[in-house]
Amino acid sequence: MAPKGEVPGNKRKLANGSKIHSSKKPKFEKRPPPREEPEEDVSDDSEVSDFSDLDDGGVPLNKGESQNESDLAVRPKPDGNQSGKVFEKGQNSRESHIKQRQLAQERKSQKPLADDLHRTKKLWERLRLKSKVPKDERQKLVEELFSITTGRMKEFALKHDAVRVVQTAIKYATPERRKMIAKELRGAYPILAESKYAKFLIGKLLVKGDEEIRDMIVPEFFGKVRKLINHPEASWILDDIYRGIATKEQKAILLREWYGPEFQIFRQTQESGTTPSAELSQILEEQPSKRGPIMKYLLDLTNQLIQKKMTGFTMLHDAMYQYYINVKPGAEEAKEYMEMIKEDENGDLLKNMAFTKSGARLVCLLLAYGTAKDRKQILKTYKDTFQLMSSDPNGHLIILAAYDLIDDTVLTSKSIVSELLGKTEQDEVPNLVIAANDPNARLTIRYPLEGTSKALFDAGRADDLKLLEELWEIRKTTSKKDPETRRKELVAALSPSLLAAIASSPLDLISTSHGTQLVTEALLSCVGDKSEALQAIASTVKGNPSGDDEPADSSEELTNGLVPREHISKVPHGGRMFKTLIAGGHFDKATKRVIPVDPPLHFADILYPFIKDHVVAWATGPSSFVVLSLMEADDFSHKKELTKILKEKRKVLEKAATEETPEQKAAKEAIEASGEDKKVAKKRGKKTGSKKETPVGNMGSKLLLEKLDG
Repeated sequence: MAPKGEVPGNKRKLANGSKIHSSKKPKFEKRPPPREEPEEDVSDDSEVSDFSDLDDGGVPLNKGESQNESDLAVRPKPDGNQSGKVFEKGQNSRESHIKQRQLAQERKSQKPLADDLHRTKKLWERLRLKSKVPKDERQKLVEELFSITTGRMKEFALKHDAVRVVQTAIKYATPERRKMIAKELRGAYPILAESKYAKFLIGKLLVKGDEEIRDMIVPEFFGKVRKLINHPEASWILDDIYRGIATKEQKAILLREWYGPEFQIFRQTQESGTTPSAELSQILEEQPSKRGPIMKYLLDLTNQLIQKKMTGFTMLHDAMYQYYINVKPGAEEAKEYMEMIKEDENGDLLKNMAFTKSGARLVCLLLAYGTAKDRKQILKTYKDTFQLMSSDPNGHLIILAAYDLIDDTVLTSKSIVSELLGKTEQDEVPNLVIAANDPNARLTIRYPLEGTSKALFDAGRADDLKLLEELWEIRKTTSKKDPETRRKELVAALSPSLLAAIASSPLDLISTSHGTQLVTEALLSCVGDKSEALQAIASTVKGNPSGDDEPADSSEELTNGLVPREHISKVPHGGRMFKTLIAGGHFDKATKRVIPVDPPLHFADILYPFIKDHVVAWATGPSSFVVLSLMEADDFSHKKELTKILKEKRKVLEKAATEETPEQKAAKEAIEASGEDKKVAKKRGKKTGSKKETPVGNMGSKLLLEKLDG
């Protein structure tokens, strides 16, 4: 007990306030030498000798004796071979560990399947080596493995350390054997799905299996969706089955179980004569009296998973989408649902929803029906995620919806545009090159410039266009800003970064077809000073298209070990870009004329000084239509000079117009090598008559000659 005035745990000080310091080691009283006890002679017939306290892990007890007496059991002093622990007589640490391992091995050997399990593990150790096992040996090992496990697959699969053996058997099995394994495991799949390791067995069996195996496994999860979707292990394999394995009808049966317990018990099947449907609107139309219980059950199950932070399931997003499209916009149910989604602390729910089809569409509807505050909160949640979303087949739709729905274009440009293009000049060019060539990301850059042009929204994007049209209808009641005004403001936000990137790295951007499309649209649609960007694009034509002299940067590329770029006139997309820029606008099929941009580009006068020295090579090469566009341009001030040069080289033009081009020659040789011309002639027969002759010569050169003659 501490004296009065002292706090327990504090160091005691001397009266003068100084701490106790002592340079000497503390002295302890020496214990008397221990008394050696005579060894007891225990006979082998004694029952006690077989079950001593030490054998049971206990300690010897001395009744009525004080522990301070000198006749306690003597502890052996630690030396180089002993760790100081008390072991049985004649044992050290190493011997004790060996005995423990032996006991553990004996316990394992007494378990069911012990010998077979040991052998299968040895086989697995050998089979898992992919490249070091000869084919014949692998086949023998697989045969032995199946000889042990056949008929007992379920017993092996339900053991955490043996399930890997079954997975290896599936990997090297024939289709017939895989079906045999699937049949043996029938009835155990929901249990296996709850296992930390056995769930992968289901995935491997479904991936390696066929439709028969799929139809054998998936129905075992019917009626168990609510239980398994809440399980930390089974939920993932259930969602994988729903997302990528199940048929349309099977997915409908699984999703219907989110609408209430009666859908778990009374399931629609194809055998009943009706195709199962998970469309909640159809179910509510057939059973309007059950709307309240169904919506409450669906909301409770959804909220349960959100509270557990289990928000990455496609099945969850499909169920949420079904709920939201069946509540009245602006009603209390819709507002509460919006708040439930926004209340997710880390925003994981919204981020996960962006990468699934139903989830992305639900976010688009939330943006459409939400208030300005709701939209701002959603954009804030997606901070540092927009670049990843832009390249996703579903996530990019949220960015397009934000362009069309949010009136505050300053917020949109700061949140989305700055992240897509990059916050520094060094990041802008690489990001633009990647975005221009990505099938989804290029929409997020070009959509404000082009709108819903066929170049962006082809037949494969009909669903995307349908969603945008639906959002435009909703926008009429929720937005105050004119759509064209909003688009122009977004273009103004994009313009500085796009024009600066084109001016700094034109060759990188026009190296691909989609890159030239982006550059063309940017130069036509952007606002601001375009002179530097136009000069940079015109400078990419330097060099002789015929290849007599190398481009200026080819020597540097060879020095760096890079393949030199092909001259821009040799690639089709380069010629198309220059033609459009010279025309100064897009060709309108309805009016059959070019609609020029305002202010005009005057690109013909910018380009001509760069191609003047090699204009004949351009006129007789793959991009001869560029020279023709110069001759047809109304704002081209050097037309007389160009006409004079072409007239002087008329013979060169006539030769190019009559002789086969390298491209035509290569195409002809390819057809002859494959023998396709003979097959086509056979199919035509006598009715079709003579074969239509393929045009020979450079068409651009022919039209230039006509222009000169006219």
